[in-house]
Amino acid sequence: MARAIINRRQALQAAGGIVALMGSGLYVPTDSAEAQQFAPAQPELIRRENQRPGTRKWLLENTRVDPQSKIRCPWIEGYASHTSIRAGQTLTIHVSTNPPSPFTIDIYRLGYYGGQGARLMTSLGPLKGTTQPDPPVGPKRLRDCQWEPCATLLISDEWPSGVYLGKLTSQREGVQSYVIFIVRDHRRADFIFQCSDTTWQSYNRWPDLFSLYDDGKEGWYWGNNVAVSFNRPYGKYRQILDAPLSTGSGEFLLWEFPLAYWLEQHGYDVTYISNLDTHADPAGLLRAKGFLSVGHDEYYSIEMFNNLQRAIAAGLNVAFLSGNVCCGRIEFQKDFAGRLRTFERVDFFGPRDPKGIRGMETLPHTSPSSGELVGARNLSPFVGGADWICLKPDHWLFEGTGMNKGDGIPGLVGWEWHGDPANIPGLEVVASGPTQSAPGKPNGGIYTATIYPGPKGNFVFNASTCWWADGLSEPPGYKRPSVYTTPGGPDRRVQRITTNLLERMRQAPGPG
Repeated sequence: MARAIINRRQALQAAGGIVALMGSGLYVPTDSAEAQQFAPAQPELIRRENQRPGTRKWLLENTRVDPQSKIRCPWIEGYASHTSIRAGQTLTIHVSTNPPSPFTIDIYRLGYYGGQGARLMTSLGPLKGTTQPDPPVGPKRLRDCQWEPCATLLISDEWPSGVYLGKLTSQREGVQSYVIFIVRDHRRADFIFQCSDTTWQSYNRWPDLFSLYDDGKEGWYWGNNVAVSFNRPYGKYRQILDAPLSTGSGEFLLWEFPLAYWLEQHGYDVTYISNLDTHADPAGLLRAKGFLSVGHDEYYSIEMFNNLQRAIAAGLNVAFLSGNVCCGRIEFQKDFAGRLRTFERVDFFGPRDPKGIRGMETLPHTSPSSGELVGARNLSPFVGGADWICLKPDHWLFEGTGMNKGDGIPGLVGWEWHGDPANIPGLEVVASGPTQSAPGKPNGGIYTATIYPGPKGNFVFNASTCWWADGLSEPPGYKRPSVYTTPGGPDRRVQRITTNLLERMRQAPGPG
């Protein structure tokens, strides 16, 4: 087992600040007062970080997918002990190689780095690789790995908050895959970037059709009594595109990285968290001016819903640069070691839909509507694509874009969206239009992008698309989606709208 060197400052942090919940990625303050004692702001941290030398060696070059499962990479695959982790805490990495092979782990922080996309942080190995057992099918079809750790890494206090990839390389055949984790901090910052990792895990079908959508009978089930675990590798993404070079990274590289890349390119003061941090650390949401939900942010616990709604009431600005947000309600449960690393779908955030899908009728539908938080809700037909059409060109959101009423940004809406705007005082629909199953084939949906005021000069924006970040950048390795419609890539108007949002957030008073 490899072990990173601990320094004195890290030892003091580990001893005196945060109590880890045994690899859960969740944490609790040692006392209630600590939650409000945020670390000082470091507004130049991300700008300085991205001046460091970058590399494209983080990209996978040789990956394989098992032809039988069409999901996993058994030659080398792994997972991290934490969804998110702070400096001074210890991460364990769990890897299986089949056939057994020595392997290496190269840890990279993702960002801009002069257009390279990542910086090498450390390398581990060669390490001894063994074939670790597939977990049995447990209650509610849970696959909960109990693999032995192959490497232990104490997170350095010199590692900025961000999304980190461990590039696994088997020495026997050179096959590669990723493990992914988030380094979080507790400092004040302009923006919190929330990774949508409960959704990554919900769609993870590793080892073979064991996602939240698989009940063992037919695909795309949407009911209860199915559970998933973070104690397993992320298999190859299997939904609307074929992206084997992202294997092991969840959905981050597909929908979220273009926003992180663009933010760090422009030196924005951003810090990163997991969905699980929104669940467990409501006070931490109050350390920023703005909160960014990104990409495909479908699965929320009721704690996440309530914590974010209360933060808005306290003055937090929110931009849902995402689609399908807060659709399925989940509840966390304990894994084999008593850690909050598993969850199941228990409800739908909103009323019953007369055009619901199989399994949804078994859910109680007693949870609040997602529209109460987001500004518009999830409703049938759920999927589709469209141009993002401006309705209020005089709104500050569109300043400097040159857009007129009726102008559209081609293909930007997809593949899931929000409609039926909520009855919130002051809410405005800023973009809307019909969705389609293919160009020229309407499917009966109407997406609505909205903005509504908070109580302290703050606001909540809903872009109503999973593909917003496609209009910002195309980092190394990025693969553009194409289903229902095809977004057009970086667009000056999307970039300006996003800049307007972020600058308005920075000017707002913020929580307090």
